[in-house]
Amino acid sequence: MKFEELSIRGAYLIELQPIQDERGFFARSYCNKEFKENGLNPQIVQCNVSYNFHKGTIRGMHYQADPYEETKLVRCIRGAIYDVIIDLRADSESYLQWAAVELTGDLRKMLYIPAGVAHGFQTLQDDTEVFYQMGNYYEPSAARGVRWDDPAFNIKWPLRCTNISEKDAAYGAFELQ
Repeated sequence: MKFEELSIRGAYLIELQPIQDERGFFARSYCNKEFKENGLNPQIVQCNVSYNFHKGTIRGMHYQADPYEETKLVRCIRGAIYDVIIDLRADSESYLQWAAVELTGDLRKMLYIPAGVAHGFQTLQDDTEVFYQMGNYYEPSAARGVRWDDPAFNIKWPLRCTNISEKDAAYGAFELQ
């Protein structure tokens, strides 16, 4: 795997290194040792799938509060997404900055999201499926979010929002901690 650090401290775009032959290819998509060597949390305790019917759907921006903060390894396995992260760690040099990458089922890249960073995405195609590997268990009492269109972050979404949950749409404006 190839690890490329993003502008958000501790966030990485991870590219598979396929070995190809006449049958297709084989590639490692996770290796505990390689994650540790790159300073990433290798713990995976839960896996989730998000299936999205329509292009323009937004999910996010989600995170879990301390002590239930979670790392995420996100991969689009069908379709395409514009994947966005916001650094909410007050002690980080990239605090309140956001970064985005495009993930597609065809390119097979993954986004590693460190604990304390909010995450969300917008589907760029109909019938898009996203696979998450989580570093901590979901704890409903710790679930938090910030508005996808909060002017504090001014995220540049590529499409008009066509679908968002009531919960995600109801998050209030971000307030400094």
